[in-house]
Amino acid sequence: MIRFTTMAWKYLELETPDELLVVRLNRPPANALVAELLEEGCALIEELRPDPPRAVVITGAGEFFSGGVDLKVAPSLSTVEQSRMVAGINELFAAWYGLWRPVVAGVNGHAVAGGLILALCADHRIGAEGATYGLTEARVGIPYPAAAMGVVKAELGPGVTRRLVLGAELIESELAREWGLLDELIPAERVVERALDVARELSALPPQTYAEVKQQLRGATLEAIRAAVERDSMGTAWLHAETQAAAEATLRRPREE
Repeated sequence: MIRFTTMAWKYLELETPDELLVVRLNRPPANALVAELLEEGCALIEELRPDPPRAVVITGAGEFFSGGVDLKVAPSLSTVEQSRMVAGINELFAAWYGLWRPVVAGVNGHAVAGGLILALCADHRIGAEGATYGLTEARVGIPYPAAAMGVVKAELGPGVTRRLVLGAELIESELAREWGLLDELIPAERVVERALDVARELSALPPQTYAEVKQQLRGATLEAIRAAVERDSMGTAWLHAETQAAAEATLRRPREE
């Protein structure tokens, strides 16, 4: 049985079917990332480390998996708050990417910017038909923390990374599957069910061996990410004078963008 402390999770909903763990982001309307949500995620992973579940499914509530950093909040952050956000992003992405048990992303809806990178941290990614996907940080005036860029470069091919990062546009679900952002693409209402099926399949593999081969696959990338985080001075100078105008312009676009 998976046990947790009495910590009250504000933005995470946890379910434990069949000794698996479902982690659902629930911060309406877009499950956008703020420092508190990031820190909850990090605290959860620390609780899991001594006795991790057989596998984890990460998903979102509503029409979004996650819209990335909250554009209504980010432009107003002080330098101390910016440092807290960058530290939270770096810690959470590195922690999910380096959790040695199977991690499946049930990408139930739109996955944008940091929301898409969170999905890229998983071992297997199942996307929702009709959703949009993209790395829009350059459009909204928010540079990539070291762990975020490290995961993107490790998980996507160079050409796809260039087009997504520098183009900063959203793409449709079929193209996301074609470009390797997703491993599977199915109707939104079936995403979590399928993610649980995949989690069960992966959890049936010998767990010690799974952990060892996942370390072999991702260990060097994680070491590079940690080294980049240590020398990354972005924490107190993350956002620019142009961030507020860029974020506001993005918020004026259609909701799914």
